[in-house]
Amino acid sequence: MTIAIGGFINSSHPMAIVRQIIKRGVKDLTVVGAASGGLDLDLLIGAGCVKELVTTYMGGEHYCPVAPFFRIAVQRGELKIWECDEGMFYCALRAAAQRLPFTPWKAGIGTSFPEINPDIKVFNDPINNEPLLAIPAIKPDIAIIYAAHADPYGNVQHIGTGFGDRAMWRAADKTIVQVEKIIPNEEVRKNPLATSLHGVDAIVRAPYGSHPFAGPGYYVEDGDHIREYVGVANTYAKKGDRGPFEAYLKKYVYQPETHADYLEAIGIKRLISLYEY
Repeated sequence: MTIAIGGFINSSHPMAIVRQIIKRGVKDLTVVGAASGGLDLDLLIGAGCVKELVTTYMGGEHYCPVAPFFRIAVQRGELKIWECDEGMFYCALRAAAQRLPFTPWKAGIGTSFPEINPDIKVFNDPINNEPLLAIPAIKPDIAIIYAAHADPYGNVQHIGTGFGDRAMWRAADKTIVQVEKIIPNEEVRKNPLATSLHGVDAIVRAPYGSHPFAGPGYYVEDGDHIREYVGVANTYAKKGDRGPFEAYLKKYVYQPETHADYLEAIGIKRLISLYEY
């Protein structure tokens, strides 16, 4: 199965759903990450859920420039990478959204991308008689996206940028959106231009559902928790000791029976301290 997970590095990831994917023991996923993937994907890799990854970057910016489990898995040949740059990433999703086999792309001609990614082909433009790249469609079975709020009819509104979420929504067969709250349709009608996605297949309400990453308009990223994760991941990456990471999974993924239990594990004082306004 191919899933796309929205957001961007340290913001707007559907973490409540990501933790459930791990808890349910889902394996062998092809994951289309954000154009710049974050530690949400690294958590999935560390938990053994991912066999192939489509993204252009994997890390946590100043918390960790390169994601630990990602790096180790790639170096050991345990994780297949679909190599691309950001332009190619969006070309692949655009082709799927338009129900086309590929999108032509000029940038990248003269680079090694066609050599390291055999799915990317060089062809001759029949109009201008010049070489172009054919970026094949990548069509997720399901896009899993985080947003601020939605109504019961699947009209979704982001606060701030939606990053690449719209491209994922257009490309995917089905879309699940995790939101901070569900609002009446009347609220959507008051500001229809704020509606970023519509007609999605499922809405999941999960307050603080992007934690430890930022939920724009609601809370900022939890730097202490991100550093906690990076610490246990690096213990494995540098020393081969998986024990601290397994303890992290037990505390924050396997032990909490519900999302509310996860929030209790984080603590009310910590959550309130993250509030954006």
